[in-house]
Amino acid sequence: MAENSEMDISEEQTAAEDVKTAGQPLSDFLLHLEDYTPTVPDAVSEHYLHTAGFNTTDPRIVKLVSLAAQKFISEIANDALQHCKARGANQNTKTKGKDRRYTLTMEDLTPAVAEYGIVVKKPHYFV
Repeated sequence: MAENSEMDISEEQTAAEDVKTAGQPLSDFLLHLEDYTPTVPDAVSEHYLHTAGFNTTDPRIVKLVSLAAQKFISEIANDALQHCKARGANQNTKTKGKDRRYTLTMEDLTPAVAEYGIVVKKPHYFV
């Protein structure tokens, strides 16, 4: 029985040490976050947070949501670019150059957002 209590104490100490070391990078991250300006403005994030019913006075929370929104948008844009490149590889393109320019189209954006559970449908007057 004494062995179990010793194991519990050592596990608790290990967990406490993990919390101490995990807290340091978080505080460093929050300090770096103060100097960073996300692509999505804080005012936009704050507006949508208020619309959703989330009210906060901590600007770090709003900035963190702005950063998460920026990451989400960049992942969707990257996925759409990959769809565009795959579609371009399937077609016979005569221009083979380093300086290729891509255009974001609904044809590429629709499957990219579908991977995240967002369904995009064209209005009936565009069909």
